[in-house]
Amino acid sequence: MPDIAAVKAALANQRIETPSWGYGNSGTRFKVFAQAGVPRTPREKLDDAAQVHEFTGIAPKVSLHIPWDTVDDYAALAAYAKERNVELGAINSNTFQDNDYKLGSVCHPDPKVRRKAVEHLLECVDIMDATGSQDLKLWFADGTNYPGQDDIVARQDRLAESLATVYERLGDDQRMLLEYKFFEPAFYTTDVPDWGTSYLQCMKLGEKAQVVVDTGHHAPGTNIEYIVALLLREGKLGGFDFNSRFYADDDLMVGSADPFQLFRILHEVAKNGGFEPETNVAFMLDQCHNIEAKIPAVIRSVMNVQEATAKALLVDLDALRDAQATGDVLASNAVLMDAYNTDVRPLLAKWREERGMHPNPVAGYAASGWQERIVAERVGGDQAGWGA
Repeated sequence: MPDIAAVKAALANQRIETPSWGYGNSGTRFKVFAQAGVPRTPREKLDDAAQVHEFTGIAPKVSLHIPWDTVDDYAALAAYAKERNVELGAINSNTFQDNDYKLGSVCHPDPKVRRKAVEHLLECVDIMDATGSQDLKLWFADGTNYPGQDDIVARQDRLAESLATVYERLGDDQRMLLEYKFFEPAFYTTDVPDWGTSYLQCMKLGEKAQVVVDTGHHAPGTNIEYIVALLLREGKLGGFDFNSRFYADDDLMVGSADPFQLFRILHEVAKNGGFEPETNVAFMLDQCHNIEAKIPAVIRSVMNVQEATAKALLVDLDALRDAQATGDVLASNAVLMDAYNTDVRPLLAKWREERGMHPNPVAGYAASGWQERIVAERVGGDQAGWGA
């Protein structure tokens, strides 16, 4: 049976990185919904992220998105983050919201457009140097909408050339995380549509290039935990973008659509050493909270990952391996189901109390008065949003 003390120790080492854009206004392609008290500056986003970390204890990093989080002095922003007891995490690039990128960015047929996109990516590495960030996270909207629109192989060549230029710029302690998405906004071909394409590009680049698995970027029925297991086996899983989907890239709160899937993914992570520090897997959220309150939604997402992690750590691996070795199908499945059906909320509540935190992070935040404070104080200025 799993050692509860060991489970608690593993939970204490868990780190979830929250996205700066998760604290701003967001919505669908039809409407962005504004809320009172939303941050107006990157510093106010860090203020809100600090609340998530205070009440969960496991969310010390905040991802930035450029140009949404552009500031004059990134070193000063990193220093401010430390004052708020958080730190800056991955730097996310944006090569999809400029008119020049209508036909692609790093895969565009025009070398001038490709050069513009690469210069932006190099700027992001400069920002990493200033903030101390380790990860450059890349997602490209590049693709085509019609057969014959462009040459599929040529676009892969352009992608490889652009990535290689940026890869050479990375420092010794920096890495490139390449995300994939099977469709949208390109509907005929997408230039990085799946984990295999990302993996192939990363393999050619070198050990500092790894794959990001966004849990919302898969076709219905995709066995995401299988992908995770293979990437871990090859040492190429750089990180996660956690969210949930019902149909496409919904960016809903992680664990809200299929909590059992989240458990299965984290079971593979736990079983294959993905929680070990040397594996260096980044556990990030990538969510847009369209209709729900921002900070409580991020807190709930962090809690959902923590609960699924606790269940994954409770899997009796000895019993599982014994059942698998003897071909006992039902017993093997029962080991997983026993862990998944365990109510870990009392365990986590006690874990938080032992660390001087409120046993219920959502309730603790609601009682803190922070939401009322920011609604009263954040009046005027331009609210942060995802730029639609």
